[in-house]
Amino acid sequence: MSRDDPGETPKLTALVLAGSREGRADPMAVAAGVAHKALLPVAGVPMLLRVLQALRASPEIGRIVVAAQGADDLLASIVVVPGTIGRDAAGSPSGTVATMLEEFGTPLLVTTADHALLTPSMLSWFVARCSDPADAVAAVAGAQTILAAYPDTRRTWLRFRDGRVSGCNLFMFRTDRATNVVEFWRSLEHERKRPLSMAWLVGPVALLAYMSRLVTLGMMVRLLGRRTGTMLGVVRMPFAEAAIDVDTPADLILVEAIIRTAPAG
Repeated sequence: MSRDDPGETPKLTALVLAGSREGRADPMAVAAGVAHKALLPVAGVPMLLRVLQALRASPEIGRIVVAAQGADDLLASIVVVPGTIGRDAAGSPSGTVATMLEEFGTPLLVTTADHALLTPSMLSWFVARCSDPADAVAAVAGAQTILAAYPDTRRTWLRFRDGRVSGCNLFMFRTDRATNVVEFWRSLEHERKRPLSMAWLVGPVALLAYMSRLVTLGMMVRLLGRRTGTMLGVVRMPFAEAAIDVDTPADLILVEAIIRTAPAG
């Protein structure tokens, strides 16, 4: 944490993941004629800048770190938000988070450069609910919340006995034990081309329970917590927009429509 004034509550360090996996060019960036996906114009504004502005407007956030290949050049190409620093990304998101945890410690809030609809309200809701005893926390939004607002959107759903959820690209690594979660994540990424190896890492009990829809979201969180030796938490977001990032051309169309119809301010 950083502290702007000795009398203030310590502020969080926020990490924005803006790297590309293994340095590959992103098709959307190529189509838009920009050097990096994070610079993709969303309603006329680079989407990374939208994320940085939301973070800077959040009273909970102090230092902002952008991790990307050539991060300094990337930040130099947009209007710099005060308090933002660049760091080179590793070859994978988990590797980057691991490196940033070594440098900046915990707690560390993590989001992504394509979270163009991120707002201070979302951040405040999430941060306020990241508390003891959780070592690491993830944000999700329920299908009912998302589809009530945007019935035609296509999301990646995690299906549990108590309903479907979609991730919101918001994570909090609260304690030093959260490094166990990152190491587990790195193991999964290392085996991402070998499904059977990934299944073995997750554990047969958790995997079978999930595939058979026998577990609730809370039960799965506890199973994965035992697998990583941590206390994990999940925050359900009441904002449909929290689960919508800019990952496909269809996402871009939807996000721009949302921005253009949003009330001023």
